[in-house]
Amino acid sequence: MSKKVLAIYYSQSGQLKEIIDSFCQPLIEAGISVEKVNITLLNEHVLPWTADGFFSVMPDCVLGVPAEINPFVLREISYDFIILGYQAWFLSPSIPFNSFVHHPSVQRVLKGTPVITITGARNMWVNAFKGVKKILKESGARLTGNITLVDRHLNLVSFVTIFHWMLHNKKDRYLNIFPKPGVSDADIANTRVFGEVVIPYIEKGEWNGIQAALMDKKAVDLKYHLMFIESKAGVMFKVWAKVIAKKRNKAAWLKAFKYYLMFALFIAAPIVYVIDQLFFKPFLGKYIKNQKESLLNLS
Repeated sequence: MSKKVLAIYYSQSGQLKEIIDSFCQPLIEAGISVEKVNITLLNEHVLPWTADGFFSVMPDCVLGVPAEINPFVLREISYDFIILGYQAWFLSPSIPFNSFVHHPSVQRVLKGTPVITITGARNMWVNAFKGVKKILKESGARLTGNITLVDRHLNLVSFVTIFHWMLHNKKDRYLNIFPKPGVSDADIANTRVFGEVVIPYIEKGEWNGIQAALMDKKAVDLKYHLMFIESKAGVMFKVWAKVIAKKRNKAAWLKAFKYYLMFALFIAAPIVYVIDQLFFKPFLGKYIKNQKESLLNLS
């Protein structure tokens, strides 16, 4: 009997759909039954996004407030393996992901089922992955693997290009100078390699070693400088989200957050990072290694 796999995700721009399709293609070719479910929101965030519209979702996203999703149907009552596609919005699991993963139908099939998570991120994904792990643990799912695809360009460069993509709905070279935004076409196509890796695990129903096998194919690349920046930013995002959520005049506070983010990203973060590189990192090798191992841990 063919193994039954569910691939469920939300894809605003279509990038995560391409990643999921590339990952699933080898499974389909191997005769595994793959059911793909692309979730949509009742009030969809259609590209292009306005700057105000983008920042307006920050409090709900960081605080884990769900949105209403359009009805969907799962063909099976249980699956042998589940592929969960998610995005990181404001260093947290995106509102669409947080909304569908808590749906009763999804919660029912997650319990006791092996799961692999896949994301296509700008570059900072660690805090969001922590949130995903927490949700899956509470759901009783068995997280067996994680794949993270990112924009490989410099942090400030990718910040500019991703905003060009969001605000103009054009995945092209901004001003014909900057690189194309998002995960590269080559990395998306290469995602099929990870699909090939998981096939024998799905067929045998044995999951020990699957993440190590994926890591051998470079499924996750955790960079210290991004880990450092994200650890600081994640704390501040939660503070801002809690403050804004309590305010009546949210628009003014969201505008203040936008300017804070620009200052933090382009001025404060580089200064703090240089100080860390010069005075702290040389003496924290063991601590940094332990932190990386902890963040990459699936439990």
